[in-house]
Amino acid sequence: MNNQSNLFSDRIANVPKSFIREILALIQNDDIISFAGGLPNPAFFPVEEFRQASNKVLIDCNTDALQYSITEGYLPLREHIAKRYKEKQGLDISPKDILITSGSQQGIDLLAKILINQGDGVLIENPTYLAAIQSFFVYQPEFFPVELENDGPNIEEIEKILETKNIKAFYSIPNFQNPTGVTYSNEKRRKIAELLRKHNVLLLVDDPYGDIRFEGDVPESFKDLYAENTVLMGSFSKTISPGCRLGWIVARPDIYEKLYIAKQASDLHTNYLTQRIVSQFLDDHNLDEHIGKITEFYGKQKDAMLSAIRTYLPDFVESTLPEGGMFIWLTLREDMDAMKLFKAAIEEDVAFVPGEPFFVDNKKKNTMRMNFSNVPEEKIVEGVKRLARAFEKVGYNK
Repeated sequence: MNNQSNLFSDRIANVPKSFIREILALIQNDDIISFAGGLPNPAFFPVEEFRQASNKVLIDCNTDALQYSITEGYLPLREHIAKRYKEKQGLDISPKDILITSGSQQGIDLLAKILINQGDGVLIENPTYLAAIQSFFVYQPEFFPVELENDGPNIEEIEKILETKNIKAFYSIPNFQNPTGVTYSNEKRRKIAELLRKHNVLLLVDDPYGDIRFEGDVPESFKDLYAENTVLMGSFSKTISPGCRLGWIVARPDIYEKLYIAKQASDLHTNYLTQRIVSQFLDDHNLDEHIGKITEFYGKQKDAMLSAIRTYLPDFVESTLPEGGMFIWLTLREDMDAMKLFKAAIEEDVAFVPGEPFFVDNKKKNTMRMNFSNVPEEKIVEGVKRLARAFEKVGYNK
């Protein structure tokens, strides 16, 4: 009989589970008001438009859309993405530099796969996107976390790390960051670009939320500030539908070639039928009008949540003030534990995500992420009232 004690690879041994997925499994109860998942609001999923696009694709293309396709992705879809970069950010990006992925999550995994050797230094925000920590963790880097402030990462910390450590890449979510909702200021963007250029560090920009802006001006793009060493990631999950699992990477030719090979080894190509349907949807409909409806609604939900937090939660609770995206980040007093609060909140039929899993170092137990996009305004108020009762239950109301 084979010895199974060493069945699994070393790289998977210490990879953490997704705490959010564990929470979502726990709260499958219609009575619970959930601020936990980072879920787009299904009221804005273009069901009828997708039905029409699907019919067109299957009628006009017959069997072609059901066949294998090229690894790069459907060219008209890549052309749509390139056009939006030009219209929205003034970026000249060629479709040949765009690789279609199975959501931006696959983009993170492919980049980690081609870039990271065991022990390589990776700079990340602290806190940062939980699933990115999970993806990078598989390839066993050494993480160097940088404190995230209200206008972006702490520049002095970045400078110190770059001066003393060998850093290969910086993973960044500069627009409406997950989990905090923070957006980098233009001043910090310029300084980060300057520091990364000085040390020849690759910048991996993850931007799934950038189009969901309900106030403020569009900031400068890192692709303008640091073009030679910036990789962009994007997604249709927050603007069209997460179920499509369509994202993309924009990369310079040498990086693109390695990503192309890694993707072939992973899945040959992203779901071709879905690519064709989304491209047809974009042919037939104005995406900006669709996004405009989302941002108007989310803006009202964000305002409702902030108002309820100020009204019903203790005065010491601090919150970020996002100009877009889907999340608000709360900070409690240093002696408080959001995990303890979470357990009491579940008893009150309301859920959020404790902040601790979003940190790789200097974990702050007194933090929590609140999602406002998937809860109606009236339920947001009721959910925050329930959360206030949880504060009282654990003695955090003074």
